[in-house]
Amino acid sequence: MKRLLTLILVLCMVFTVTACGGKAVSKNEKDFEIVVVPKDATNPWFVRMETGVKEYKEETGINVYQKGPSETDATMQSQVVQDLIAAKVDAICIVPVDPAALEPVLKKAMDAGIVVIAHEGASLKNCNYDIEAFSNEQYGAFIMDNLAEAMGEEGLYTTMVAHVTNASHNEWADGGVAHQKAAYPNMKLLEAEPRVESEDNGDVAYQKAKELLKKYPDLKGIMGTSSFDAPGIARAIEELGLIGKVFTSGTGMPAANAELLKSKAVNSLTLWDPALAGQAMVSMAVKVLKGEKIQDGVDLGIEGYNELHFKKGSDKVLEGKGWIVINAENVDSFGF
Repeated sequence: MKRLLTLILVLCMVFTVTACGGKAVSKNEKDFEIVVVPKDATNPWFVRMETGVKEYKEETGINVYQKGPSETDATMQSQVVQDLIAAKVDAICIVPVDPAALEPVLKKAMDAGIVVIAHEGASLKNCNYDIEAFSNEQYGAFIMDNLAEAMGEEGLYTTMVAHVTNASHNEWADGGVAHQKAAYPNMKLLEAEPRVESEDNGDVAYQKAKELLKKYPDLKGIMGTSSFDAPGIARAIEELGLIGKVFTSGTGMPAANAELLKSKAVNSLTLWDPALAGQAMVSMAVKVLKGEKIQDGVDLGIEGYNELHFKKGSDKVLEGKGWIVINAENVDSFGF
């Protein structure tokens, strides 16, 4: 009898430890509560992300929703996370305003047994995984492919970044130039001014482009990186009557640049869809909550995130191929 009681006690202890250490794993996935925390709930980019989150909920039946601060503020975002810790949610999917500032509250979340998945937070230490839409080098190559197509794979070009100190923009530009040298031998980088700054300002991009096109009559293309670059360059191309003679491609928002795309002042813009990025975070959270082993090449079942690979030297940052092309034909289909 004593042995039987001892066995029952041991089994109870094992069950208790399992329940406390991984309560979400023992749940049915329909019972998970997963919350996406954007930088700013009112920003059109994150309104689009919420559209993806709602679609995911409708398709899977999982209790997932978006809750964010009313403006882009790290302190306000931290308070949202604090509230979710108190609510004992199962997972938090976050796009951090300031990764360093969010580290303490995300540590509290993880210490409370909450799964933390990030996007655009590659420097975060306190998260299970960070999902990036792409590697910077490959995204730069993708922009270059679009510019090369517009230029007929030949001619003189240069690159534009917000600032030469902006890490991601310069990595995109470097990736584009490296890809051009390997894939498009008839294109040539403008040696006199291989990289110009837009200061992350559309008017500055416009003025710089006008100066470049007047100074270098043979210039045929400008690769943009900041979301203000290609649209500003396109305005200069349009004003100078150079549509069809000079080309640009780069990152840009669909709705804000619909008219420029339709006028062919800019042939294409590149981006990643925040709706899909939001869904990818949630899908990863579900996998972690279910106790699935996350391996290199993991498939999240989301377009562009079907084969994620760990960033070199990292066991947390996973990179996909979530870029998209925006052109005159599809610009009205995105809704942001």
